[in-house]
Order: sequence, then C-alpha cells, then structure tokens
Amino acid sequence: MKENILDVLLFLFEHLLDADAERMGDGETLRSHALLAELAEAGFSHAEIHKAFDWLDALARQRPAVAHARANGPVRIYGGDELERLDVEARGFLMFLEQHGVIDASQRELVLDRALALEQDAIDLDDLKWVVLMALFGQPGSEAAYAWMQTQVSEDEPEPVH
Repeated sequence: MKENILDVLLFLFEHLLDADAERMGDGETLRSHALLAELAEAGFSHAEIHKAFDWLDALARQRPAVAHARANGPVRIYGGDELERLDVEARGFLMFLEQHGVIDASQRELVLDRALALEQDAIDLDDLKWVVLMALFGQPGSEAAYAWMQTQVSEDEPEPVH
C-alpha cells in the first residue's frame, strides 16, 4: 500500500484533476464513491485518501482570491520546523519564484503551509514543485505561472522567467 499524502495528491492531480479543473473546487465531487474506489484500487489507504482530501480542502480555504505577484516583496525568514523539513534547495526555489514574480508573498505562505501539512519529515525540491503547482492550479491571475510551473515539475533546472 502507498502511505503518503503527496502520493494521493499526485495521483489525483495527474490522473483526474488536471483534465477536469472543475473537480478541484467541488469537494463533494472529489469525494464521490467512484473516485474513492478508484484511489483504493490504486493502492492508497482510506486514511491517506481522507488526509489528502482534507489537504485539498485546506488549500481551497486558504487560497488568495487573486494573485498579486510582484518581485522584491518581503523577505521570508524560515525557522524551526521549516528549516528542518524544507531543504536549502526548496527554500531557494521559493525565493526564486517570488523574486521572478511567479508567486507573491501570500502564495508563498500558502505553499509553505501546504508543504508542511504533507506530514513528511523532509520536503525536497521535487515535492515542493508539486505543491506550488497545486497551489497555482485554477487560481485566477495565475494561469501563466501555472503553465510555467508545469514545465518545472519535469525539469531539473528552472527555466528563465521572461
């Protein structure tokens, strides 16, 4: 069995949500019996499935209404659990995204909250890229950032932002 919230989220995102954006915002559609059965058949435990849905619900509640990405925003100082769980590369990537206007400070905080909510001991760059992509998914004003992030989840080096 797969026992990771991120694995469930990635399965949902890659196989279902990316093809049907409306399913992301509708918690009842997401929790349909057919979808629950499909996730269980894929090898996910019921506990992890429900944790993943709770994670998505929290993302929807916390998501800013409109993105206001700007460079040179406030500098984020990481502490405690963030330093222990987010590696240097992941923290640097968040700074890169913010400095290049891909995300703003409120989106950064949303990404940090959702990354730490994954219940993983360590969050590396690849995991963080997926969290950023999910945070940008369907957010008004973030279409270009979302499209750019789609290319980043499959590449090793960030592409320049124009």
